[in-house]
Amino acid sequence: MLVRGIRRDDLDQITEIEKTCFSLPWSRESYERELDNKLAYYQCAEENGIIMGYMGMWRILDECHITNVAVLPQYRKKGVATHLINKMIEICKCSEITQMTLEVRESNIPAINLYKKFGFLEHGKRPRYYQAPIEDAIIMWKRI
Repeated sequence: MLVRGIRRDDLDQITEIEKTCFSLPWSRESYERELDNKLAYYQCAEENGIIMGYMGMWRILDECHITNVAVLPQYRKKGVATHLINKMIEICKCSEITQMTLEVRESNIPAINLYKKFGFLEHGKRPRYYQAPIEDAIIMWKRI
């Protein structure tokens, strides 16, 4: 498995993963803008030309905000998200980022447990943060 930066020619696969994994997926145009954003970092996990998952984050001063983590269902529980998160932590360390944050659906127990494995801690909720279905988000933070 290769973890690398996302390229424009990956966007067809990325948007298909987005549609599979999220009820309100980002558009291809959103990802095109993200690739031009100097404060955004996007990585994907690829094997034999197949993108299995991806992860994005924004740098805000000395913090990073994880925007999305998505892994196709058939590749879950195979270490894909672990490789992506490890790569993002490495990028943060090299970029003098001191902490990371994210929101996660409060019903997404597998994701919450994965983030806890990396040292993310719960620091509050955002009521009704998610739509389709409406659900609160758990806010998590990790010091680097």
